[in-house]
Amino acid sequence: MSSLTADEKYELISRNLQEVLGEAEIKKVLSERNLKLYWGTAPTGKPHLGYFVAMTKIADFLTADCEVTVLIADIHAFLDNMKAPLELVNHRAKYYEHLIKAVLTSIGVPIDKLKFVHGSSYQFSKEYAMDNFRLAATVTEHDAKKAGAEVVKQVDSPLLSGLIYPGMQALDEQYLGVDAQFGGVDQRKIFTFAEKYMPQLGYAKRAHLMNPMVPGLQGSKMSSSDPDSKIDLLDDPAAVKRKLKKAFCEIGNVTENGILSFIKSVWFPLKSLNNGKPEFTVERKEEYGGNQVYTKFEDMEEDFRTEKLHPGDLKAATTKALNELIAPVREAFDNAEMKELVELAYPTAKPAAKKEKKKKVKGQNKENEAPKANGDAKPAAETAPAAETAEKQ
Repeated sequence: MSSLTADEKYELISRNLQEVLGEAEIKKVLSERNLKLYWGTAPTGKPHLGYFVAMTKIADFLTADCEVTVLIADIHAFLDNMKAPLELVNHRAKYYEHLIKAVLTSIGVPIDKLKFVHGSSYQFSKEYAMDNFRLAATVTEHDAKKAGAEVVKQVDSPLLSGLIYPGMQALDEQYLGVDAQFGGVDQRKIFTFAEKYMPQLGYAKRAHLMNPMVPGLQGSKMSSSDPDSKIDLLDDPAAVKRKLKKAFCEIGNVTENGILSFIKSVWFPLKSLNNGKPEFTVERKEEYGGNQVYTKFEDMEEDFRTEKLHPGDLKAATTKALNELIAPVREAFDNAEMKELVELAYPTAKPAAKKEKKKKVKGQNKENEAPKANGDAKPAAETAPAAETAEKQ
């Protein structure tokens, strides 16, 4: 039994979050029992470094004695503009579960306290289907589109599946039996959608916890569908170095800097788990100021802003730190079984077959090519009247 008070548990649950909807409801639950919450992820593209943000919060939730469910939202992956084709969804769902467990294990989170659920295990039930129909008869098209705008892939001719997606995510709160849902701040519109429509079906309004989004290496949102914006959790050291070398890191710019954002949102919170003392070391030659150890992100940010920390040194230090961070995850997948699973989930694209050139037969005229003139051919001027005569007949 934990010795933490309700206030201490709430502090752990809410730290480093960007926003909390339903603070009073969470505190009320904590005064009576442990909080039940879920975090869902749709198995589409390969998980990237940004997943460490969610993993550090899951560690906080478990420390606060929360009952945590990880939802592998396989049906959602298919509904999101078919980002995951049906024939690959099952393999990707298994890949995500293995990878998430490997990441959590690498940072010392006890996965035996977690509950993993695949959406397809209950979303085909009669009761769930009926609630989906009830929701469809209640929700307006406008609200469904608005809810999924930041999450569902936007295309010129949207599919009906994109309108179903937010409603199912709202229903998951009821069918997983939780008090709160956790996700990125990009999920906010779906969360407020759930708060509006779940009570209309006679279900409780849940609380919502939102972590900040980690910018990609080029300054935009880190996305599984944009390989240049992210570092995959299984990228080899050479790939990590190459991607960081290309990353946008303008000297003195601290507002549009994906590398600094990663250090702030991932490295320092991760190294602070279990009362740890975070450090980030920048190695430099003595002529350039020597090694610098940062124990506070604010000090690093200020040095970069005032140009005391050069982008090249920051990139080199981050490359080393990232490779150390994901090395245990790579090792967990360095076996035949996991390599086969990766290939099944994300098949290697086969090179397009080269078109064979037709061999030209020597002496054969090209198609539609005019015959060469010979001694019997008449000049154009002599043949023109005959053509005119034929046309008039």
